[in-house]
Amino acid sequence: MMTLEHKLARLRTHRNNIHRYHRLLKTRLSDLEREYIESRLSVERAALVNLARTTFPVPFKMPPPEQQPQTFKPEVA
Repeated sequence: MMTLEHKLARLRTHRNNIHRYHRLLKTRLSDLEREYIESRLSVERAALVNLARTTFPVPFKMPPPEQQPQTFKPEVA
């Protein structure tokens, strides 16, 4: 079983790879190179999503504004 630290390191690695592929796509590439980088980008994104789901299995959702608790606002005299 992977530790949380190990999973976080892998998440950072996938994120860094995605950023690198995005930078490469902004450069001058042949069609074959572009196709390869786009396929690698797709693989990295899928790996990131899958790892994030197993690392953080509970989704965090904010309630709609009408269901959020009201904050205390002191009256100014």
